[in-house]
Amino acid sequence: MIAFDDDLRGRLEASLAAHERREHPLEGRRHAAVAIVLVDSDAERHDGDPIVAADIDMSVVPGEVRDHRGRPLDGRMVGVAGGAAFLLCRRAARMSRHAGQWALPGGRVDAGETALDAALRELDEELGLRLGPESVVGWLDDYPTRSGYVITPVVLWGGADPELRPAPDEVLAVYRIGLRALRDGEPRFVDIPESDRPVLQVPLGNDLIHAPTGAVLYQLRQVGLLGRAGERVDHLEQPVFAWR
Repeated sequence: MIAFDDDLRGRLEASLAAHERREHPLEGRRHAAVAIVLVDSDAERHDGDPIVAADIDMSVVPGEVRDHRGRPLDGRMVGVAGGAAFLLCRRAARMSRHAGQWALPGGRVDAGETALDAALRELDEELGLRLGPESVVGWLDDYPTRSGYVITPVVLWGGADPELRPAPDEVLAVYRIGLRALRDGEPRFVDIPESDRPVLQVPLGNDLIHAPTGAVLYQLRQVGLLGRAGERVDHLEQPVFAWR
């Protein structure tokens, strides 16, 4: 496991500072911000998924829906907690857009807001977690989405065990995903007939996380955890189910 301590924060800050962040003009798209919130986690207390496999539709996932050992994936997020972690949400089923999909806390940047303002506000609204500007660890590249947004990701230090109060109308469940699971998983790149760009799949638990969330997490892995400054993600495709 990766320890949640000051040494980790220092390493991540150095790795993200060494990366020259790529910005994208809006060009008619809307601006959004997401927060990668770093916390501690316990392998037993924070493991498990309240969603049962029978309620998860894996038929829309492109490519081979199996893990590296050839076992079928059922979409549950299990076996990933332990040590330093980030918060990942499953969207509420009642949401009008991207219901049930994986997401980082975040949303649209309102008029007069900075990306940081929006990320901190949305984090408070969605998870009941209030952080300030001093929590910033670093920034990742903008990611333009098929649905008409430019997403700006910020990495935040959330504290070891913050109290979370998920908003039921936006968040179905919130998970603590160990950075170890992100670091040690082997990302996949899948061809689809609808695009000449590869679809990114980040394996976590019994599921595959796709862009845009997957692209942000993949760059955190490559740049933040593995120290590969300059590695880009804006060329990576989203699956068709996320284009709307």
